[in-house]
Amino acid sequence: MKKRFIQIFGFLICSLGWVFVLCTMAMDYWRVSQVGGQGGSFIIKVSWYWSNLWKDCSTDSSSITSCKDYAVLWNVSYYVQAVRGLLMCGLTIGFFAVVCCFIGMECTYIGGAEPTKDKLVFSGVVFHFVGGVSSLAAYCLYINRVARATFASNLPAGQLRYELGPPIFMGLVGCFLIFFGAVLYAVTVISVIRPDRKVIQVYGGPTYMPSAYRGTSMNTGYYERSQLYGSYVSGRASSKISRLSQATSRLSERDAFV
Repeated sequence: MKKRFIQIFGFLICSLGWVFVLCTMAMDYWRVSQVGGQGGSFIIKVSWYWSNLWKDCSTDSSSITSCKDYAVLWNVSYYVQAVRGLLMCGLTIGFFAVVCCFIGMECTYIGGAEPTKDKLVFSGVVFHFVGGVSSLAAYCLYINRVARATFASNLPAGQLRYELGPPIFMGLVGCFLIFFGAVLYAVTVISVIRPDRKVIQVYGGPTYMPSAYRGTSMNTGYYERSQLYGSYVSGRASSKISRLSQATSRLSERDAFV
């Protein structure tokens, strides 16, 4: 029951994060600049210049907005193209992540047995992280371009100093929610990352070997249960145990004849 609640909460958090990222692609005011609005006249005239991923606009004090849509793809600034591409890749990967996690959740009745569902959830966690990193890289690239122009010591004539708008901060919050939800998912399927191992003692007591050789000798005491014969085997150690048992049986037969 606890696993189910954690997965449902993670699903809601991740979905909300992807909704935030999706909304930012259509929002205005990715960057904003203000011109005018400082004293000198009883009529204060001011204009706001703002941009998003699809157009440049200006709004004056009378609330009249004039916009110019970006031209064809190859005439847009390279960083705008990169931001678009990274966000689209992130949203596509996020879609598959949501589907995998939804099918693999414990509260759904599709996806097969529990081990298979856990593997689906783990795959969704990986997709969430990859998509979140792609979206975060897009926002960081846009922030870098705006910050470079804002803090430049000398700007070319006619170039404005912009400030970051609300969609950037909304997208960053969305990325945080995606990562947080992915961590919640990962906690519920930790057994896929670190499967449980059964430990037995060989020859009645613990032995010591360097860590580099553990798991390769029959004296280490670490074996995995065989699904075919129900015995404990461990690679080359199984052949050594087999030869040892054959030698023991021959000695027993010889002692019986004596």
